[in-house]
Amino acid sequence: MILQAQSDGIASLVSSLLPFILIIAVFYFLILRPQQKRQKERAKLLEGVKKGDKVITSGGIHGTVEGVEDDSVLVKIADNVKVKMDKAAIGTIVGLTDQGKKK
Repeated sequence: MILQAQSDGIASLVSSLLPFILIIAVFYFLILRPQQKRQKERAKLLEGVKKGDKVITSGGIHGTVEGVEDDSVLVKIADNVKVKMDKAAIGTIVGLTDQGKKK
């Protein structure tokens, strides 16, 4: 009788926790995993920036990369106007497809 009461308690505990476990699993596969994938793709894109690439910054400024350092780039935005900025400020590289290859 005591053994049956313990097994009923365990079964009710599992059945009450199951919805929370399912919610966490759905949250992971629909939100967290795709976000991690996008972050990896973005990091790969920023590592591939090279001199001569046309870029659009996250602020909407269009320019051409004139120099690349570890965490920063020198972007020419007009004649005789060059701006040093973080690589993270690059929004997109013009002429790349979604897979990161040149069109």
